[in-house]
Amino acid sequence: MKIHSVAVLGAGAVGSYVIWGLSEKKDISLSVIAKGERAERLKAEGCLINGKTYHPEVLTPEEAKGVDLLVVSLKYGALAGALDDIREAIGENTIVMSLMNGVDSEEIISTKIDKSHIIYSLIKVASHREGKEYVFNPETTIGIIYGEETAPFESERVAAIRDLFDGTGLNYRVTEHIKEEIWSKYRLNICNNLPQAIIGAGVGCYTDSEHMKAISEGLRKEVEAVALAKGIDMSRCADNSSRGSTVPPTARYSTLQDIDAGRHTEIDMFSGAMMRMGKELGIDTPYNEYTYHIIKALEEKNDGMFDYDENSEAVTYSK
Repeated sequence: MKIHSVAVLGAGAVGSYVIWGLSEKKDISLSVIAKGERAERLKAEGCLINGKTYHPEVLTPEEAKGVDLLVVSLKYGALAGALDDIREAIGENTIVMSLMNGVDSEEIISTKIDKSHIIYSLIKVASHREGKEYVFNPETTIGIIYGEETAPFESERVAAIRDLFDGTGLNYRVTEHIKEEIWSKYRLNICNNLPQAIIGAGVGCYTDSEHMKAISEGLRKEVEAVALAKGIDMSRCADNSSRGSTVPPTARYSTLQDIDAGRHTEIDMFSGAMMRMGKELGIDTPYNEYTYHIIKALEEKNDGMFDYDENSEAVTYSK
């Protein structure tokens, strides 16, 4: 098995890392899947990444059909609307790699395509947007972690993806504990991504505030309780998933970046999914429930819901 063609669905912060890494790879065709206005913009402007503009081919899902590797790197809220595009793009032997955050994108995608196409994966990249440009540090990026859900772990497609990534600058690692790795990243996102977004502070808040540490710890315990009920033992990958570059106390993770920019967040994928799974399993998730509603309220604030003026209808309240 050899990968000759790669298509990226979602050329944002995560997709940009893949485009950057594979653009110089010889003997492959690299494309971005897009339609309508977005396709025209990508054709005209390309993808600005770390100060350089890249021009991967822009294809519709129909034009990409049968691609060897389809990389799904969408925002969580866009996935449901892209399922038909994913189904249209795959062929009999297409491998689908979802680099989305969260723990259920593979399951959602498998409602439209046969699960045998999917190889489990995650990505750790501190990419952010500056105007139209996506910026990350290739040297400190942990990169893509992937593997088969069950044995044999050293499969043909694991080897084919390794051959694809070799020599590209993309950092990657194969694991035999991919589900645990995905959940470990999910735990990190919920515990470190969400609390700082509520108060609008850099990650130094977790070191400097006992209250922030208590919130983070409460969220962590709920994630671990749900994972344990699902048979996920994150201790199998604790050492590997904790390695990485240090970040300054001013760092603002993706949820806070979205709130700063007035965008809707991926809170449905984080605490929203935790609430749903907790309910299914009979596990209370009060920390995640509060976090979900407060971040939803911050989104409403960004949308202008609370921009009251003197002419707004009066409300009454009691002391």
